[in-house]
Amino acid sequence: MERRDFIASAALGSLALSIPAIRAFGRNFPEDFQLPQRSLGKTGEKLSVIGFGGIMLNDNPQEFADEMIAKAWDFGVNYFDVAPGYGTAEERMGPALRNYRKKAFLACKTQERSREGAEKTLVRSLQRLETDWFDLFQLHALSSVDEVEKAFGPGGAMETIEKAKKEGKIRFVGFSAHSVEAALLAMKKYEFDTVMFPLNFACWHSGDFGPQIYAKAVEKNMGILALKAMALTGLAQGEPKYYKNMWYKPVDGDDLMKLALQFTLSKKITAAIPPGKGELFLKAIDMVRNLQPNTDEENRKLLHLAADTKPLFREG
Repeated sequence: MERRDFIASAALGSLALSIPAIRAFGRNFPEDFQLPQRSLGKTGEKLSVIGFGGIMLNDNPQEFADEMIAKAWDFGVNYFDVAPGYGTAEERMGPALRNYRKKAFLACKTQERSREGAEKTLVRSLQRLETDWFDLFQLHALSSVDEVEKAFGPGGAMETIEKAKKEGKIRFVGFSAHSVEAALLAMKKYEFDTVMFPLNFACWHSGDFGPQIYAKAVEKNMGILALKAMALTGLAQGEPKYYKNMWYKPVDGDDLMKLALQFTLSKKITAAIPPGKGELFLKAIDMVRNLQPNTDEENRKLLHLAADTKPLFREG
């Protein structure tokens, strides 16, 4: 291993990602390296296969946000995702993304289910992110049929979203969910442009959680955005967090983590959002430099791991 590669690997394994480490990342990449892009359903947009999860900026200084977004942009990341519930992420992303905003694809969300609540968060998010529009605005974290019904009912959040779309404040509409039942109902009620859902090898194989949503989204030619591709399992009661912005354990070991990411990206999805830790985001960029489908033997390794893993989510 060349010394500069060793330094980069050591930096990504550290507990705190320093500004010099961010700047040093990728020095061993080809000079013209850019992340591949994929079509976002029928929107006509193309996004980088690795998206920038804004939650990694929470409780980090502005300089960290500036350096991470600049580094991401240098390597072709054009898809940036954030939400009001991600602590200080919106306040950090706005200034950091300022120089790239016109060419960036910016996605935001609301976890409010009422018209008034959704309007309040939309206005605040636009202000914090220093923008006049969102390329994608999503109902965030639908977890039950009741939440879907509230969002679509009289005085529900969808009234705000449809109004904002007519006014040019939103280009495309999507949702994220952690429930198969809720996601299927949402797709039945509205022609969403995108769905964001956990598409993870362990949930897929051991929890039967994901295949249903994936199949319906492919049928409808929706843009599919994957969560938890690099996740393994939840935390045991009382077990400390791996990182402040993560409530679950990532896959242990770079080789298996790469297989997990490749499992997700081998499907007809547009992009994957890595876990909310800067080191893992940079690892994901590194891992897709030579993106290819897993071999049969590699998929057997994931199946074996899935069989011994309690998935983050299960159907039913």
